Amino acid sequence: MDLQTAEKKVKELHTLLNQYNYEYHVLDKPSVPDVEYDRLVKELNQLEEQYPELRTPDSPTQRVGGAPLDLFEKVQHQTSMLSLGNAFNEQDLRDFDRRIRQVVGDHFSYVCELKIDGLAVSLRYENGLFVQGATRGDGTVGEDITANLRTIRSIPLRINDAVSIEVRGEAFMPKSSFEALNKVKEEKGEEPFANPRNAAAGSLRQLDPRIAASRNLDIFLYNIADVGETGVVSHSEGLDLLDKLGFKTNKERRRCANIEEVLQYVEGWGEKRPSLPYDIDGIVIKVDSLEQQQELGTTAKSPRWAIAYKFPAEEVVTTLKAIELSVGRTGVVTPTAILEPVRVAGTTVQRASLHNEDLIREKDIKIGDQVVIKKAGDIIPEVVNVLADKRTGDELDFHMPTHCPECESELVRLDGEVALRCINPKCPAQIREGLIHFVSRDAMNIDGLGEKVISQLFAEQLINDVADIYSLTKEQLLGLERMGEKSVNNLLTAIEASKANSLEKLLFGLGIRHVGAKAAKTLAQQFETMDSLADATKEQLIAINEIGEKMADSIVSFFELEEVSELINELKLAGVNTAYKGPKPVSAAESSSIFAGKTIVLTGKLEQLTRNEAKEKIEALGGNVSGSVSKKTDILIAGEDAGSKLTKAQDLGIEIWNEERLVEELKD
Repeated sequence: MDLQTAEKKVKELHTLLNQYNYEYHVLDKPSVPDVEYDRLVKELNQLEEQYPELRTPDSPTQRVGGAPLDLFEKVQHQTSMLSLGNAFNEQDLRDFDRRIRQVVGDHFSYVCELKIDGLAVSLRYENGLFVQGATRGDGTVGEDITANLRTIRSIPLRINDAVSIEVRGEAFMPKSSFEALNKVKEEKGEEPFANPRNAAAGSLRQLDPRIAASRNLDIFLYNIADVGETGVVSHSEGLDLLDKLGFKTNKERRRCANIEEVLQYVEGWGEKRPSLPYDIDGIVIKVDSLEQQQELGTTAKSPRWAIAYKFPAEEVVTTLKAIELSVGRTGVVTPTAILEPVRVAGTTVQRASLHNEDLIREKDIKIGDQVVIKKAGDIIPEVVNVLADKRTGDELDFHMPTHCPECESELVRLDGEVALRCINPKCPAQIREGLIHFVSRDAMNIDGLGEKVISQLFAEQLINDVADIYSLTKEQLLGLERMGEKSVNNLLTAIEASKANSLEKLLFGLGIRHVGAKAAKTLAQQFETMDSLADATKEQLIAINEIGEKMADSIVSFFELEEVSELINELKLAGVNTAYKGPKPVSAAESSSIFAGKTIVLTGKLEQLTRNEAKEKIEALGGNVSGSVSKKTDILIAGEDAGSKLTKAQDLGIEIWNEERLVEELKD
């Protein structure tokens, strides 16, 4: 690979890794498995070693973590919280051992510890008293979550010596707490957490400490940030001191004399991992001597004296018992594998999406097959492949139906689509899913009215359309399963509060085909009232930037329906607001700003403004903020961890600004 090709590849890897890093460390919503992220980091490392001139200060290989959120006060770490380099196999560990020997010789030992799958935190004590707890953040600046950490009973509020010390650890949710929490969420009709790590991170980022207290979190401490005057000369001595001070450490650690003992430890815990009452995703290996750690030093990203061995993605075999069909809000019929329950990556899996008929054919999936299951990113269950050699001959081929499993209407496959779709507007499944969409967070945001509650109400014929939600009574709700007086009162309050939502929330909630949350906001700003939008012509709609012919046709057709007119009248009579409440954007003709008449795209993490703040300021100056990059884009604002939009903008030769330029222009 020549330099020019390598440079292009490095830029692509920067874009991808920054995106994945932001999703994982900041949003706690990883979109790719760890193994894929780690593979890309390794590829980038190799390119930077081959071409050192391509290694930049902002490279993902030089980063320590994700940027902190703005929900909590920021905390400057006195000692940086470095992340660890990764090993994926025996050879990686032997290479690590060889590098250690090249620097310190043959006389050293290791300490091996279980790599707890949780949230890294730092605890600061002054004169023996717990005074502050923070997340890792980007390794230099984290979030102050002291109030939430105080709710973890295994964290001592006062330690056994009046010393000032900063210690690091991993807060986590035990498997039993995770299962209990998800059981409660499912009973309430709420979406369960994907895994214990996400549940722990989400709990510690709650603004209300009472929520964190109810989640039964735990912690293992694993390091002293600065041994200072403690007299500690090795990592193992530091762990022993943490024990003496009253901290909870993991007792499964082991001091290893050489790499062979390390490999035995890794292999042993790879087998025993499922038996633990908490999740681990690897083994941490550290040089024990602090003096030798000092001699080995650190890179900008990680210490040279430690490494994290990552377990391969867990795959298990189970039986595919049946294929169940579900009908979504837009009528798409989706097949789902019903599995013999099996534990994968910390949770019991009984279902996995098969997406569409083409995927079933491609993987040659039959009912009754033995199949390999894994969780993509330890989150989403998927069928990896079929064990065809285990077939007995009793397996059954699966064929998608010709008619809707809910209403018996004939299914159709629209041009350019893989999915089969029910186009009957009175299909019960579509109505039910539409109700669930209407109350969702991005739409009317009615807290407490989750999928299970909606399904109960629909089954009991207490609601048949979204207007019926506003006619529900306390007596009707108290008659539902697991609905007590407090829950009912909270739900009625949430329903009443939703009536005040701005028009765009209602528009999105109505589920007009092709109209997403952003288009709903644009339409609400332009027409200001539901009645004005309902009277709009196709020509008026397509005159608006970002409203194309397909969307315009869909909007006009929607409002031409008599039942839609009746529904909107019912919503008005119930007191639901049908007017836009936000600021109206300034037109290009009214503005002399550099943004006037320009199409702007925002991508990546902004530090000085939230995405919504930037969007509102640009629109207030006559600019149009788009969600996608095209030839019509005038300027791309690229924040930290910019993704594929940045790459596309570079390829199209679009003008690119950083956040500093944006802020300066907004000042002017």
